[in-house]
Amino acid sequence: MRKYFTYRRVSSTEQGKSGLGLEAQARDIQLFLDNYAESPYEVVGDFVETHTGSDNDRPQLNAAIALAKKTGAVLVVAKLDRLSRRVSFLAALMEEKGLDFKVAQMPYADRFQLHIYAALAEQERAFISQRTTAALQGAKARGIRLEAPVHHIDALAKAKKQKALEDAQKVEGVIVPLRQSGASLRTICGVLNASGARTSKGGVFYPPLVSQMLKRLEAAA
Repeated sequence: MRKYFTYRRVSSTEQGKSGLGLEAQARDIQLFLDNYAESPYEVVGDFVETHTGSDNDRPQLNAAIALAKKTGAVLVVAKLDRLSRRVSFLAALMEEKGLDFKVAQMPYADRFQLHIYAALAEQERAFISQRTTAALQGAKARGIRLEAPVHHIDALAKAKKQKALEDAQKVEGVIVPLRQSGASLRTICGVLNASGARTSKGGVFYPPLVSQMLKRLEAAA
């Protein structure tokens, strides 16, 4: 019988107390177990932690990893960023001898693909605030009064178009190859969202947005 440990994480004390996010993670993990786990299976432990994903010092995760390695069980998480938001940590984890882990939302992803998704998500987070700040500074330098955009419609439209292209270029390395291989827009969105990547507004990717991104990249080529 295949044995599994599950690990769930939320980022704040409030989330931990209210259970926000934990139920959703438990649901996704259960869907994975019901549809993709080796049968029969047994969940031998469930680890829950309230800790930021940018901090790698997490006792519950460390305990889950140690037990999974010791018992030969599989460690299951709902999303890759529940393990960590740092590519360096995830890369080290993937090289950990004796550890087998699965990501519920990406049941068929191998370790190479998981590494790519992690790098994409880290890049997305790093550039969102920088690009927003740069866009505002650029608009100010051009004399655009942000509090009265009605007087600068053309300039703002141009800046918005450039920002949209830059957002598309951030995920170009993922969406273009997938589209060229025949993947549907919905599938591409699933890959991006499952990796933890977010739009410049912090939302999830959806088919019309990805379609627009592909068109912008094609026009700019």
